[in-house]
Amino acid sequence: MQRLRAACPSLPPKSRRVAEYVSSRPHDVVHMSVTQLAEATGVSEGSVVALCQQMGARGFQQLKIVLAQELVSAVQFIHEDLERGDETEAIVQKIFASNVQALEDTLGALDGAQMARAVEAILGARRVELYGIGSAAPVVEDAYYRLLRIGVDARVVIDSHVQAISAAQAGPGVVTLTVSHSGSTHETLAATRLAQESGATTIAITGYGRSPIIKFSDIVLTTMARETRFRTEAMTSRIAQLAIVDALVACVAMRDYDRALDTITRTFDTLSIKRL
Repeated sequence: MQRLRAACPSLPPKSRRVAEYVSSRPHDVVHMSVTQLAEATGVSEGSVVALCQQMGARGFQQLKIVLAQELVSAVQFIHEDLERGDETEAIVQKIFASNVQALEDTLGALDGAQMARAVEAILGARRVELYGIGSAAPVVEDAYYRLLRIGVDARVVIDSHVQAISAAQAGPGVVTLTVSHSGSTHETLAATRLAQESGATTIAITGYGRSPIIKFSDIVLTTMARETRFRTEAMTSRIAQLAIVDALVACVAMRDYDRALDTITRTFDTLSIKRL
C-alpha cells in the first residue's frame, strides 16, 4: 500500500487512476477480477496488468495476494471463515456451513436460460471437450466420467499444451466446457479463446460474473462462493462447480432419455466385472 501511494505521482494517467483506486479501496479490490477493476477505473485490462508489473507483481492475481497479506489474517488463506483458535468441531461446522451456503447462493444465481442453452449445445455436439487446470482439473475429470456414462462423446484435457492444440482444432460442431474459478487463468483463457476462434461453441463454469473468460464464452454458468477470491486455490467453489456439472449432466440425460438410459445400463454391466 505504501509503495502504491508513493508511486502515484510519477505514474502515467491511466496507471495512476488504477493505483489511486486500489489504494483507496483495497478491501474491494481483493474481491474483484481484472475485468471488474478495469471497468471501475475506465481503463483496459492491459493497463491494470501494466500497473501490477510496475509494482513488481507478475499480474493482477499476485497483486491481490500481496494486498490480502496486508489486509486479512493469515488463517483466512486456509479458509475465510476460520479463526486461529478454532477447535476441530468448530472448523468442521464452519467448512460445512460454507459449502452449504455456496450451493444455495449458486442455485439462486444460476441462469436457467444459460443452462438450457448449454444442454442444447451438448445434445447437438459431435464431441465435447473439457478444459481445467489445477483445482479445476478434478472437476472436469468428473464431468468427463459422467458424460461418458450417458453416452456423450467427451474428451478431457488438463495439460495446457494439449489444451491449446486441441482447442485450435475443435471447429464447428464441437462444444468446449472450461472450468475456472477465477476466470483469468492464462492456460484456460487461451484454450477457450482458441476454441471460440476455431468455431466451437464455448461454455464456461466460472465464479465471477465479470472476468476475462466471459468474452470468449458463448454460454456462462456462474458459481457463487463467499470464499475470498484472492486465494489461488478454490475451495467452496468446487462444491458449486460439481453441483453445476451434476445438474448439467442430468438435464442432458433427461433430454436424451432413451440413449442415456441404454448407455447407463450397458456401462453398469461393464463395470460389474470390476466388483467382487
